[in-house]
Amino acid sequence: MGKGNAATSQEKFNTLAQSGTADFDTHSLSSGKLVYGAGADLSDKAAWKGKAKRKIVTQKIILSLIEAAEKKGATDRVKAYRNTLYCLDKFYSSDGRVYGKYCKNRFCTLCCSIRKAEIINRYYPVIMSWEEPHFITLTQKSVPAAKLDLWFYGVNKAFRQITDKYKKRDQRGKGLKLVGIKSMECNFNPVARTYNPHQHLLAPNAEIAKTLVVEWQKKWNQGKKKLASPWAQHIRRVENIERDLVELIKYGSKIFTEPDMNKNPKNKTPRMVYAAALDNIFSAMKPYRLFDRFGFNLPPQPKHGVQLPTFLERYDEWVFEPSLSDWHNLETGELLAGYIPPPQLQWILAQSIDTDLQ
Repeated sequence: MGKGNAATSQEKFNTLAQSGTADFDTHSLSSGKLVYGAGADLSDKAAWKGKAKRKIVTQKIILSLIEAAEKKGATDRVKAYRNTLYCLDKFYSSDGRVYGKYCKNRFCTLCCSIRKAEIINRYYPVIMSWEEPHFITLTQKSVPAAKLDLWFYGVNKAFRQITDKYKKRDQRGKGLKLVGIKSMECNFNPVARTYNPHQHLLAPNAEIAKTLVVEWQKKWNQGKKKLASPWAQHIRRVENIERDLVELIKYGSKIFTEPDMNKNPKNKTPRMVYAAALDNIFSAMKPYRLFDRFGFNLPPQPKHGVQLPTFLERYDEWVFEPSLSDWHNLETGELLAGYIPPPQLQWILAQSIDTDLQ
């Protein structure tokens, strides 16, 4: 095996995300590799440094998630976590392009970054057409782990009932049409040991934003039960569409959490990773879409023909080495990204992961 060019070159196809590596499959042939996708630029060091950082964070946290899930006897999640452990663990390069396989799991930071880029590419033009977009946060009372599944069900059901109500009114020509996009997130409070599933939304105008907040409080504040405090719901006008779209589609659960929940920037308490709590969140989130739209359809995507493979007659093989925080070339020993984790991140990953049951 050595450096060289692909023997045949097929047309390039859309990748999972415009700025990321294409998902692919490989087949070993007697004299080469058969790969799918356009691949990624081998020379883009900045992109590979970012991938290396996400890879080491993912691997370390996934090992802790496996331990936490094993303690609970959750064999299905253990299997899924192990799949993510090997995401982009090795790949092949030829003619300046890299071909690697992704796990596509929602708890993989590598795959989440690709998914984020894909969503931005599809939704940004739509949001740019909105006259006065607003960012909304809808939340309700936090609950212990035992009620987390029920709370996720309730949050999704309540929102669906609101949108269905206004959809029927709009169809009869008697009401406001609710339009927007939403994402689901869940925080863990290590002091109170409670969980807070909540939703972030983007709406085209202030009227829709205010309507969503009013209807949300009606749903959660019926009778004597007051589960959605007015002060906990937030609305603000969007000043930077790209920034707020990124905020909307970020990872569904905060990986790093302040142990004392103190937001004071002078607080020097190191952040923690609560693996068992993360596992609880991922388990409860599993049946639901973390990102969705309502009230509108996206423009149709261009259709592409059958994806044809590329045959690599000569290629280099790269394997991720955790001790190096990088992929190395099996033949030459060359490191790809040149990423060196900062001391703070090294310390967090080495000393600040808690796998105790939450």
